[in-house]
Amino acid sequence: MEALLQTTLQMLSLPEYGLTTVFVVSFISATLLPLGSEPAVLGLIQLNPAEYWPVIFVATAGNTLGGALDWWMGYGASKVARHDKPASAHGRALTWLHKLGPKACLLGWLPIVGDPLCSLAGWLKLPFWPCLGYMLVGKFFRYVAMTGAFFTGLRLLA
Repeated sequence: MEALLQTTLQMLSLPEYGLTTVFVVSFISATLLPLGSEPAVLGLIQLNPAEYWPVIFVATAGNTLGGALDWWMGYGASKVARHDKPASAHGRALTWLHKLGPKACLLGWLPIVGDPLCSLAGWLKLPFWPCLGYMLVGKFFRYVAMTGAFFTGLRLLA
């Protein structure tokens, strides 16, 4: 098992597998696991600037699919959990999210709160496809803004 893990990690670190690595890291970082995709995205673009748009699209796809997994986990959890009356602060947050609807998933890119927000959208049984569409838009613009700000900052420092 350890040899398989080592081989997989070596394969993902090779330049020809760069987009695969970005996809996997972006997917995992969109789940509730604590991992950021920024170093992988910025590193690959720094190494190969001609791959800017493919990296952005692959990172967006991985991150959006990770958000979809969050939605499905929330949906599944709502099926098996007891639905007691939430505390007032939680109740207000859930009411706000329910009122905002799938548009709330536009904020799925936010650090710390974005992933749970996607899970709550599933918990509230907000429509999946509109939620996924809003996640996609938010995550795409996040990667474009993040890379633009980073590389503009690098040029200013040089």
